[in-house]
Amino acid sequence: MKAVYIQSQGDVNVLQYGDLPDPVIGPGEVKVRVRACALNRLDVFTRLGVRGTKREFKQPFIPGVDVAGDVAEVGGDVRNVKVGDRVVLNPVMACLQCWQCLSGRQDLCERRGMLGSGGMNGGYAEYVKAPAANALKLPETLTYEQAAAMPTTYMPVWNMVVRRAQLKPWETILALSASSGVGSAAVQVAKGVVGARVIATTSSPEKAQKAKDIGADYVINYKTEDIAERVKEITGGRGADMVVDHVGADFWEKATASLARGGRYGVCGVTTGFRVQFHMGELFSKQLTYFGVMMGTMNDLREIIDAAGRGQIHPVIDRTFPLAQAKEAHTVMEETNFFGKLLLVP
Repeated sequence: MKAVYIQSQGDVNVLQYGDLPDPVIGPGEVKVRVRACALNRLDVFTRLGVRGTKREFKQPFIPGVDVAGDVAEVGGDVRNVKVGDRVVLNPVMACLQCWQCLSGRQDLCERRGMLGSGGMNGGYAEYVKAPAANALKLPETLTYEQAAAMPTTYMPVWNMVVRRAQLKPWETILALSASSGVGSAAVQVAKGVVGARVIATTSSPEKAQKAKDIGADYVINYKTEDIAERVKEITGGRGADMVVDHVGADFWEKATASLARGGRYGVCGVTTGFRVQFHMGELFSKQLTYFGVMMGTMNDLREIIDAAGRGQIHPVIDRTFPLAQAKEAHTVMEETNFFGKLLLVP
């Protein structure tokens, strides 16, 4: 099969395009013909060997976390899908045996891994294998590209906004960096699913208009406006009931200052840095809640796909690249001059 793989970590030139053996499945596994694979920051980190991804490769490794395609082969004892089914893969590789998994919290699995990151080859290829338990059938209303654009961005957002923070329609949410996959997902879930008031941040008038097009009620240009001051202005001095942060250090001070009393602050990424100063006095005086999430559960993904199938949320895709142009796709991702998701199509 054709695949994009790495044998050492470094710049985009370590990405190689060529032929590798098809994956061989065992009992309880499926082989999926990849129709679309979304890029994520984790792909870039894995390629560079940063943010805890430094490793040695004994054999070619295929990145790619978010995959949608057709079931091409099923192993023994597989009953939830059959050959020919259109599926999206949950990239969280949970053991399904620890007490967290057995209680339905696969996101807290004690031995969790990620497809396309670590030891399991991912979706930058014509075929990928995964546990059958990770395959979820797609409604006909969703394309492969839309489905592939969802897991790694929508699962942590659903976990934060819907399940953990339980955002209400009468509340206000601040979604940081709406041009990213997670940011655009936060805008859509908060508006399309919950019906809350959405304040988003971004870096240009063009991106601000796109954020409004997908549901943001207000957009703050963080290059020309003070985030905390604008949030207070928009909310009549009250502040935001929730912040969705996947950015980290760069916006921490202004975003925390934007919280209303009793506000919740969810973190699912730290792409600009992870060291910040924490004001413990405000924690109890304003009765704030800070929490982190790492992806979500299989049921989160099931609810996300259902909401997308009914048109409540619409994955934002900036552009699609042929698999052979993975270097170009990584270059665009590192330049950050895009809105939504970037995809590879074998």
